[in-house]
Amino acid sequence: MNMNEQEQVLQGERLSRFLAHAGIASRRHAEELISAGRVQVNGETITTQGTRIDVQRDRITVDGKQVQTTTQHVYVLLHKPVGYVSTAHDPQGRRTVLDLLPPELRRLRVYPVGRLDKDTSGLLLLTNDGDFALHQAHPRYNTQKHYEALIRGSLSDAALSMLCTGITIREDEGDSFMTSPAEVRVVKRIGANSRIALTIHEGHKRQVRRMLAAVGHPVLELARTGIGSLSIKGVPRGGWRHLTEQEVHHLMM
Repeated sequence: MNMNEQEQVLQGERLSRFLAHAGIASRRHAEELISAGRVQVNGETITTQGTRIDVQRDRITVDGKQVQTTTQHVYVLLHKPVGYVSTAHDPQGRRTVLDLLPPELRRLRVYPVGRLDKDTSGLLLLTNDGDFALHQAHPRYNTQKHYEALIRGSLSDAALSMLCTGITIREDEGDSFMTSPAEVRVVKRIGANSRIALTIHEGHKRQVRRMLAAVGHPVLELARTGIGSLSIKGVPRGGWRHLTEQEVHHLMM
């Protein structure tokens, strides 16, 4: 991403997204704050969803208190355990991935890049750099995501072919989505079940679980083992580490 593209991203950031990334609220709660007339941009109350701001120039306040942007960028690799939700705030009071981080990191308003569902463990990135987060999440950058899954049954040749060609899955809203070809291999048989390694290039909600259910092999356990060149190896479950400058640079290439 060149400097012009970065400036366009910053100048065109959605207000709700800015508030979420600033640690004020979840994206949904931020939208509720806007609708309730509690958010001002340069002194003007904004109630329209989808409003875009220039975070470098605009002054954003919530209930009259200015929202400060974070200048120290942080990039964290977390080994998420099962049972934690991948969000900065949870209205249901469940444990979030931020509970696994020390207070000094939480004060820098880091948030998850993408999501792993509550029942999935593995590699999750967190940052307070919106440019980095956008780059990792945007489909055009084709970031590889590596998984290991324990599935019911033995993966048939027909199912393997479907996964490697592309398969139609249905999302929560009822829309159908054709997946891109995945890379799949069987690691080993475990009794009547199988452990497989799978790489995808997209990040639709519960995509791996839906893909495998669609070919008749429901997921029993799922872990994300890597993103791009990053691996979870060496990081204990519930543990974290900072990304190196070289790793950040490589992910942004």
